Amino acid sequence: MKSPDLLEPVASEEEAEMAKVALRCLMTALDHSNAPRIVLVDEHGGQTDAPALILPPQALRFFAEMLKRMAQQQPIVLMPQKHELTTQEAAGFLNVSRPFVIKEIEAGRLKCHKVNRHRRIEFSELKRYQAQQQKNTEDALQKLTDISESLGMEF
Repeated sequence: MKSPDLLEPVASEEEAEMAKVALRCLMTALDHSNAPRIVLVDEHGGQTDAPALILPPQALRFFAEMLKRMAQQQPIVLMPQKHELTTQEAAGFLNVSRPFVIKEIEAGRLKCHKVNRHRRIEFSELKRYQAQQQKNTEDALQKLTDISESLGMEF
């Protein structure tokens, strides 16, 4: 993943607090009115000459998610859904080795396509794989819990 797509976390507690307040306002607007408009006001609460922003509700939910992450002072990565990653980038995203990614591709658990001799993995496929791995882990843990309960073991 390239660093220009990385938005650094907010630098100060003051900015994080501003993001929290903005998030609350946006969530209140989404919950009560479902109006896809944002009206800009000046620092004294008066309306400005700027026109109201009319946005799709999905964009407002996106802004809410970004404000949430900013309030938590987390870094944000913007990536197009159809973005393709190399096996090395995919390994970095999954926090595994490149040979492991190649093994998963060859086993058919992770889909890719080739550009010349190079494998490319769509970001959406990587997210699907990650969710499947998480589900497999949760299922295995539940199975272990069930077995230990049936044997009368307590933790």
